[in-house]
Amino acid sequence: MTKKIRVAIVGVGNCASALVQGIHYYKSVKEKDSIGLTAYDLDGYTPIDIEFVAAFDVSDSKVGLDLSEAIFSNPNNAKKITDVNNLDVKVNKGKVLDGVGRHLAEKINLSNYPTSNISEILKDSQTDILLNYLPVGSREATKFYAEQCLEAGVSFINAIPVFIASEPQWQQSFKDKNVLCAGDDVMSQVGATVVHKTLVKLFIDRGVKVDETYQLNIGGDMDFYNMLDTERLEDKRISKTSAIEAMSPYSIPMRIGPSDFVESLKNDKVCYINIRGKKFGNIPIELDLKLRVADAYNSAGIMIDAIRATKIGLDRGLSGVLESVSAYCFKHPPIQMSYTQAKEKFLRFINGELDT
Repeated sequence: MTKKIRVAIVGVGNCASALVQGIHYYKSVKEKDSIGLTAYDLDGYTPIDIEFVAAFDVSDSKVGLDLSEAIFSNPNNAKKITDVNNLDVKVNKGKVLDGVGRHLAEKINLSNYPTSNISEILKDSQTDILLNYLPVGSREATKFYAEQCLEAGVSFINAIPVFIASEPQWQQSFKDKNVLCAGDDVMSQVGATVVHKTLVKLFIDRGVKVDETYQLNIGGDMDFYNMLDTERLEDKRISKTSAIEAMSPYSIPMRIGPSDFVESLKNDKVCYINIRGKKFGNIPIELDLKLRVADAYNSAGIMIDAIRATKIGLDRGLSGVLESVSAYCFKHPPIQMSYTQAKEKFLRFINGELDT
């Protein structure tokens, strides 16, 4: 087993910033203080075993910089929790395709650097896993990077709502190349989707007939500004909605998804959840919930778990899609499960009791 997990990132935004900072943060904390992780040690791998070896972006404020500098460059606004030493990892120019939407193009300038040979860099850096942190709606760009992973023999973790790990043809392609994929659309530690799906299941398990529900989300970072392009939201709405729908044996009218950009929130996300139904005696019951989180950090710990679990799968010679990892860490996995069932299967996979 190779001790280090060699990771590349595409899209050096707030989520990448939180992840890179988080790895450095855990270098200075004791094992008992590892808040936000399933466990500090997963089958011999700790957070500090994750090593960043390549990065890709298209913004002129990031391309050409060391990754340690790029994570703090505009328009990133995730909170700084630690200093990050020079990583000796230059941010390379990626391929744009549909990675920059109409609104995002107002906030960033494209780098003049030539587009890099992605698969060659992945091979030369001996990358184990590529993380996809592209903006929501980057369908063609996500497929491009998945193809580059297949060409380079690199595993792919898809943190955004473009359907790769949940699609059979992509699953087979990764299996044929003897590498792994996991995804799609990372589910935060305590975020809107995991809270909403857990509450809906609780209502149903306790005998409530859920009549309708909605979830509204607002935020002030470039993720939400990008999502002002409503045409980029189709997969996002499908991803979030399918996670809630899977908790009910019957159809529930629902509206779920991003709602607006509020600049003053910066990297905070505010979620409003409403559930209405009928309980004993056909008496109405209604829940209103507000959740406010630092968005980027809400998913960083989950991604550390996903990275380590994927490397464990590689060590065991597995290929194709990791179903248990995807169900636990992502909103739109191949098989939807309740949170408790997904965590139980994730832990069984880590313990070697499951091979997918």
